[in-house]
Amino acid sequence: MPVVEATVVVPVPPELAFAVSQTTAPVRYRWDRFIRRQYFLDAATEPAKGVRTFTRSRLGVSMVSEYVSYQPPSHVGMRMVRGPWFFAVFAGGWRFAAADRPGHTVATWRYNFRCRPGWTRPAAERIGAWLLGREIRRRIAGYAGGCADPVVLAAAHRALRGPEV
Repeated sequence: MPVVEATVVVPVPPELAFAVSQTTAPVRYRWDRFIRRQYFLDAATEPAKGVRTFTRSRLGVSMVSEYVSYQPPSHVGMRMVRGPWFFAVFAGGWRFAAADRPGHTVATWRYNFRCRPGWTRPAAERIGAWLLGREIRRRIAGYAGGCADPVVLAAAHRALRGPEV
């Protein structure tokens, strides 16, 4: 199964780096140029294991995915529940670890997929790895920009503090 991966070091601690990655609309759209629209399904209001989301990419492709792991501040994982016809399988994980430099985080994002129909797999997966590789690099670069954006950082700090009473 093909795997694409991108890594970046961001100048914020892991808790904040993770919180930035989980921002929601409209703040999410400031850094995540891959997404045109995204929202929780089934009356969920925040991410957690088992929560499903709808995502429409800027390319017009839609997917329903489910969180298979949600462990702040270290990692989050998802799998496609329903998506484009050409993916038999699509899953991804984002990991966050303290960098050697204090107050910095190494963010590593990895996607794996399998294309269908089977007879197209060799060519389709080569093209898919190229295309998804390009998109994951663009997306993680946008995320790194979000980790320096005062509006995004303020929203992530609010999420870390929890609801105001």
